[in-house]
Amino acid sequence: MAIRRSTWEGKQGRDSGLSGSPDIPDPPDEGPTDLRGRLAAARQAVRATAGAVPRVIGLVWAASHWLTIGLATATILAGVIPAITAYIAKLLIDAVVTAIQVRANPTIPDAVAVGPFTFDVVGAVVVLAVAQLVVYALSSFLSTLRNVCQQLLQERVTNTIQLQIMDHASKLDLAFFEDSASYDLLRRAQQGASSRPLFMVSGVFGLIQTAIAFISMIALLIALSPILAIVALIAPVPAFIADTRYGWRGYSFARWASPIRRRMDYLTTLVTTDSYAKEVKLFGLGPYFIDRFRQLSTVYQDRQRGLVVARYFAGFVWSTVTTLAGSLTYLYVAFQAIAGRLTLGDLTLYTQAASSVQGSVQGLLGGFGSMYENQLYLNDLFDLLKTPYGIEAASDEPSRAGAPARTAPPSDARGEVVFENVTFTYPGSGHEALKDVSLRIAPGETVAVVGRNGAGKSTLIKLLCRLYDPTDGRILLDGVDLRDLQPAAVRRLIGGMFQDYVTYQASAAENIGLGELERIEDREAVEEAAAKGGADSLLGRLPDGWDTPLGKWFDGGVELSGGEWQKIALGRAFMRDARILVLDEPTSALDAQAEFELFARLRRLAAGRTAIYISHRFSTVRQADRILFLEHGALVEEGTHEELMALGGRYARLFTLQAAAYTGASIEGLADPGGVAQIQDVTDGVEVVGDGRGEGHEEREDAPIQIAVPPPVDVGP
Repeated sequence: MAIRRSTWEGKQGRDSGLSGSPDIPDPPDEGPTDLRGRLAAARQAVRATAGAVPRVIGLVWAASHWLTIGLATATILAGVIPAITAYIAKLLIDAVVTAIQVRANPTIPDAVAVGPFTFDVVGAVVVLAVAQLVVYALSSFLSTLRNVCQQLLQERVTNTIQLQIMDHASKLDLAFFEDSASYDLLRRAQQGASSRPLFMVSGVFGLIQTAIAFISMIALLIALSPILAIVALIAPVPAFIADTRYGWRGYSFARWASPIRRRMDYLTTLVTTDSYAKEVKLFGLGPYFIDRFRQLSTVYQDRQRGLVVARYFAGFVWSTVTTLAGSLTYLYVAFQAIAGRLTLGDLTLYTQAASSVQGSVQGLLGGFGSMYENQLYLNDLFDLLKTPYGIEAASDEPSRAGAPARTAPPSDARGEVVFENVTFTYPGSGHEALKDVSLRIAPGETVAVVGRNGAGKSTLIKLLCRLYDPTDGRILLDGVDLRDLQPAAVRRLIGGMFQDYVTYQASAAENIGLGELERIEDREAVEEAAAKGGADSLLGRLPDGWDTPLGKWFDGGVELSGGEWQKIALGRAFMRDARILVLDEPTSALDAQAEFELFARLRRLAAGRTAIYISHRFSTVRQADRILFLEHGALVEEGTHEELMALGGRYARLFTLQAAAYTGASIEGLADPGGVAQIQDVTDGVEVVGDGRGEGHEEREDAPIQIAVPPPVDVGP
């Protein structure tokens, strides 16, 4: 199947998840190019890396004290092994040479000093060989201990940081999750959390180990030749500079390519998740999504390939300098041995010392370079963890300047809700979702909120649940500004179901019990809430009753229809004995019988509670004590069903249109000042042809309804 490649590039900052530009933007300039600027940047990098070390060690220490101590001990002790190994090798070679000389010339004394002890040449060789074996065994043990501690710490550190990310994310404002940049930050932070902290801590311990080895070996090399020591110190520096530079480029590439990687993850999800499988198969979207993934991955790989090849070939070129310095050192020591100034053991010792010093310097510089690179990635984690909570700030902190410390509403709250001149604009949007809305909902009153799509109905609910704060005006609960109350305490007074309710991949009982965590194990309460939401009717088709897993993500799960999932969500809303009940489109997926039964119970279930629900089905809306009509974010009408029908305004027009869709009554001449052409706003599952207005219709707000209102349909109490 041939797929046409999309060429739409999208507006800057508004790329589609499917057809946005696959190009990765070039990172900004890397920084100054002059020597002074580079030195200043280097100092800043050193300070930033050094400043991150205590925090990273704290993360690893929190994961496991003992494993951190074990890793530090094994790593640091391993630092003295190279010097001890080299010195024992020197003594062993000299002892072997002496033994050969003694055998060739018996007049030579048959005695070799090993530290404070003296042995015959054979005994000395045996003792030194055993010592060498012990040192090798110790080195192997320390390496094993380090690997064990590192492997165990890896998972613990990852989980510890993931818990911190989850804990912090759970307290962030809803606005954070409605910004694409936040998802890029989350993705980068979670990726860095898997390995970077442990790498950085291992790098710190590795630096200490390398420093110990360096100090012990440089002393030996200086004793032979200070010039050789300087050469060994300087030779690895160019490779370090190149590696650090490309480390920054690698991080910069990962940062700027994050949106592309996230789009690739999204395309993978579309093809591999059950939520999308039906539409993907029906419309034959699989090849299209796969082709988009291929385009994105090709661009990503091409850019990455250039960076990787340049980095490692540059490293190869500069490492050749280090290799050349090592060869010259070996040549110099060899000439000294030929001249008789050094023994064969000295030759081995100083050669190893020179090689070890170069390796140590390279290890120190490379270790710092790796720490710097890891610190760049961990900055994303730290940036996420320092993102301010906003609404979810500490419960006892004032919400704004001059306000009192936030308190919890009383447990016997009456549930009176007042909006005073509330205006709200979503972050990053220039459009007001609500405009100067003022209303009062009395305790125990049932209120329906209606209006066309995008009128601000769901926004009203979000503000009431304190998911956002008003841009202007205030919302009062029993006379107290919501901003002066603890958000979590306010939400405990509210039970609700959002239009985009969650389908948890958990048991039926857990799905409902999540509405009140304190009673999630209370099976009687779960069954009672299920009955209130109509979910008890599902019990017969659940193999393990309420313990049956729902959804297909895990073994033994049972998939439900949209209406059945909605009953589960309704049960979750009724699980909490809340003073305020909020239902956003509670019957959108229910069949007519289930809808009738739900609203027949709603008055009884909402008795004594303040109930607010949003619905496009006017047969249910009419049962509310009062109806609020929103249009373009403004409250334009309110009253009972009878009062609004008598008013003959917007509500009456929409009600009449919906009734006509069922009865077939003519809607010729029906005025529509607000654009009722979008019939889907007022019908539910009924196909209506035309825009509801006669030819040559003149749009006037005070135009009278031209047809008789059909008699109300009795839908129960």
